[in-house]
Amino acid sequence: MLSLPFIRDNRAVVEKAIADKNVSLDLDALLALDGEVRGLKTEIDELRRQRNAISDSFKTADPAERPALGAKAKEMGAKTSEIEAVLADKQAALDALMLRLPGIPWEGAPVGPDESANTIVRQEGAIPSFDFEPRDHVALLEMNDWADLSRIVNVAGSRMYALKGRLAMLEQALMFWAQQQLAAEGFTTMTVPALARPQAFVATGHFPGHEEEAYAVPADDLYLAGTGEIALTSLHSGEILESDKLPILYAGYSPCFRREAGSAGRDVRGLLRVHQFYKLEQYVICEDDDAVSAEWHARLLANAEMLLKALEIPYQVIEASTGDMGLGKFRMNDIESWVPSLGKYRETHSCSTLHDWQARRANLRWRDGDRKVRFVHTLNNTALASPRILVPLLENHQQADGRVKLPKALQGLMGGEFL
Repeated sequence: MLSLPFIRDNRAVVEKAIADKNVSLDLDALLALDGEVRGLKTEIDELRRQRNAISDSFKTADPAERPALGAKAKEMGAKTSEIEAVLADKQAALDALMLRLPGIPWEGAPVGPDESANTIVRQEGAIPSFDFEPRDHVALLEMNDWADLSRIVNVAGSRMYALKGRLAMLEQALMFWAQQQLAAEGFTTMTVPALARPQAFVATGHFPGHEEEAYAVPADDLYLAGTGEIALTSLHSGEILESDKLPILYAGYSPCFRREAGSAGRDVRGLLRVHQFYKLEQYVICEDDDAVSAEWHARLLANAEMLLKALEIPYQVIEASTGDMGLGKFRMNDIESWVPSLGKYRETHSCSTLHDWQARRANLRWRDGDRKVRFVHTLNNTALASPRILVPLLENHQQADGRVKLPKALQGLMGGEFL
C-alpha cells in the first residue's frame, strides 16, 4: 500500500508503476474518491464544531432561545449522521482501490509484461554430464521405493505425495539442516501455523486478487497459507518496535498449501507442483532505509545460494521483470535450480524486497532515534521448500545404478555417502 500524500505528490511515478506492473486501476477514480472523502470529513468536522458551539452556548442562552438551539443541534446531529453514512461508503470504496495499488518497482528491474522479460543475472555451478541416460526424479523414486505417488491419489487426490523410507528421512533432515545454517546466520527459527485469518493475507498482499489460490476453511473464517510469510508479517501487526529491536530475523518453518489454481496440465508428474509442502522462509523486518533493506536483500539471496552450493546443485539467479514480480514488490530475484530431466532451470527460491508496502497494510511500525514513528521495511526469501528441492537434488546426484550420492553437507546427517 502507498500513502495518499505520496500518491498525490508523485502521480506520474504511481501511474508508471501501474503501467509497468500491468495493474488494472483507474488512478483518476482513486484520487477523485480521495478528494470526496477529504471533503466529507471536513464537512463533518465543521458540523461537529458548530454543534459543540451550540452546546457551549446552551447554558447561558435565554430560556426562550433554548428550544430553537436544541432543534438546531438535533438537526446538525442528523445531518452529521447522514454524511457519515455517505463517508463510510466512500471510504470503503477508496480503501478497496488502495489495496490494488502497486508498490513502486526498483529502477533496475526489467520492464515487461511477465516472466518472458526476466533477465539472467548469473549462473553458478557446473551442469552435470552423465555417461548414462539419466532418469527423472519419478523414475528414481519408483526404482528405490522412496515414495507412493499412486496410492496417495486415492486418499487425497491429485498433486499430492507420500515419501517413504530414506527419502522421507532426508526431507526432514534437510529442513533441520537448513534451520541450523540460518541460526548460525542470526535468524530465529519460528514454527508458524498454516491457518490464518483473511486479514493476514491482506497484510501480505495475497488478498485481494489471489483468493482462488488458497484453500478456504469457511466455517472458521480461515485460510490455509502457502508461505510462512503470511503469519510472520502479521505477527507484530499493530506494534511499534523500538529501534534496538531491529532488525528482526525469522526463519519461519511451516506446512504450506496451494490450490495451484490456473496451473492445470503443468508439472502434473512428480514433486514439482504439489498442493501441500513444507517451507523454511527467511523473513526480515528492518528500518525503512533503502540502503539497509538493499543490504538485507543481498544477504537473503546469499543465504539461499549458500544452501544450494552446499547441496551441490547448479543454479541461476534471475532479475524479475516488473510484470512478474507481483503487486507490492520493489525488487525480486528468483533462483532457478538445474533439473536434468527437463534440460532447464526451474524456480526453487524467490527473494523479495517490499519496502513499506506490506508494513502499511499490516500496520508494522518502528520508532526511530528521534522518537518518530515510521513504517518498517519487510523482506523475504525461501531458504528451502520441499519436496520441490528434492527434484534437482535427486536428479543432479544420481548414479548409473539408480542410487543417489549425497552431497558432503548431508552425508553426516544421513549416516553415509548414498541415500
